[in-house]
Amino acid sequence: MVPHDLEGKNIVLGVCGGIAAYKSVELLRLLVKLGGDLRVIMTANARNFVGPMTFEALSRKKVCYDLFSDNEEGTIGHIQWAQEADAVIVAPATANFLAKLACGIADDALSTFMLAVTCPVIICPSMNTDMFNSRPVQRNLDVIKKDGHLVVEPQAGELACGTTGPGRLPEPRFIVDYLVGVMSPKDFRGKNILVTAGPTREAIDPVRYISNPSTGKMGFAIARAAEQRGANVMLVTGPTELPPPANVRITRVETAAQMAEAVLDFMEHADIIIKTAAVSDYRPCSVSERKLKKNERNLDLTLERTDDILREVGRRKAGQVLVGFAAETHDLESYALQKLKEKNLDLIVANRIGPADSGFASDTNKAVLFFRDGKKENLELMSKDKMAHLLLDRIAALQQEAK
Repeated sequence: MVPHDLEGKNIVLGVCGGIAAYKSVELLRLLVKLGGDLRVIMTANARNFVGPMTFEALSRKKVCYDLFSDNEEGTIGHIQWAQEADAVIVAPATANFLAKLACGIADDALSTFMLAVTCPVIICPSMNTDMFNSRPVQRNLDVIKKDGHLVVEPQAGELACGTTGPGRLPEPRFIVDYLVGVMSPKDFRGKNILVTAGPTREAIDPVRYISNPSTGKMGFAIARAAEQRGANVMLVTGPTELPPPANVRITRVETAAQMAEAVLDFMEHADIIIKTAAVSDYRPCSVSERKLKKNERNLDLTLERTDDILREVGRRKAGQVLVGFAAETHDLESYALQKLKEKNLDLIVANRIGPADSGFASDTNKAVLFFRDGKKENLELMSKDKMAHLLLDRIAALQQEAK
């Protein structure tokens, strides 16, 4: 199975003295949650923003911040860290740090450590917009990139100093996803993957609609995992509050008809199609142009079937791997197998609706995989990110078998 997390990986987090240092705390928490073995090196100025004790509590290791410390994190210790590291992240990276790294200056623990590093390095600049756009900083960034380091561009927005523009440290989850992508094999490089996610909404009147509790988490996790493994990803999603995965093309839709149009337009360019969206099966036969006012009588709605997108994709597919999802309250296996056959799927992921730790809205999922050739695989409860990578593993195996 392709690594989806950081289990067993030695990660070093460098923290420089900037207002965004508070985000490094959350970044560390997420890295530890993914199983990484974390060590932290702070500059002297970073300690003015966040105390070492905070990082020590989360990493459960002493923080290195003094080049000449008399403990194990001192001079010899940080060289050993560089030799053992599988990846390094510096977030936030200040203008001062960038200048040191570009020029090879080693005058504190972090800059000295960086000269001994041979693993992948991810630099996350964060500073005032005018500083970031200045010629010296941009020149230093060019040198750093030419030296082979990876630079995560800062986000644009309103900064703590009052200016507006590029300079904000990206959200910690974005940086974590970037790291996982760097450390993942690119076994889907050159593949075009179409993913659908989220619910659809079928209007009753301007303020009411028929929908379901889908949040899109599973589909977004699959899109994110596929991008991390080198695929070109198109994500067609219904309404959701989730942040978009990095480097993924997104088409946002509302109704089943809109989703059908987008999917059928894109499918001929796809090598793999993964349909996780919870598409409404019915819609009102007529939609009121005005808000329906309540009265003493019941409201009767006449519904009609929406397009069966998965069935039509299965009918049209020409060599693509087609994966569907089945969310059921009962008779999980029989309904999943029926859907697998009727909709010409290669694989279906079936999960039961109801348990709080599985299905809609949860961050975890428990499912059963049913394959076209009759194989069945029971999956334990796991995060949706982990399930996304496991599903891609199974799809890769199907493609290998088809060769």
